[in-house]
Amino acid sequence: MTPVGAACTVPAATLRRVRRPSISKTTALLLVAFVVVGALLTDASPFALVVAALAAWLLFKVGFTILGGLAQPVPEPPPAGELRKVRIMYRCTVCGTEVRMTTANDQMPEPPRHCMDEMELVTPVDDL
Repeated sequence: MTPVGAACTVPAATLRRVRRPSISKTTALLLVAFVVVGALLTDASPFALVVAALAAWLLFKVGFTILGGLAQPVPEPPPAGELRKVRIMYRCTVCGTEVRMTTANDQMPEPPRHCMDEMELVTPVDDL
């Protein structure tokens, strides 16, 4: 935790990862054309037209980002022996302690032991 008034330094690698939305020249020209045509054809205020153009740009940007994310192929499973991401819940039958396993070396690993006994699987089989 940084004391109050102390300077906080951010690593340069973190700053490079931050992406700001950028508008290409073609997109900017189309937005300006939208505002000009809207001003000529309607009685709307220029401020309202600029807000509408920016909202349309933002909707397209978010929509294409979501579609681009869906278009990515599913990655291949890791080779045998490497850790995999799992989400499995176990409960101790003796004391009731619950454990969530997040990484394992297999898709269905052996249950952990607690109170000198194997824990029972709580996660529904359909979620595995």
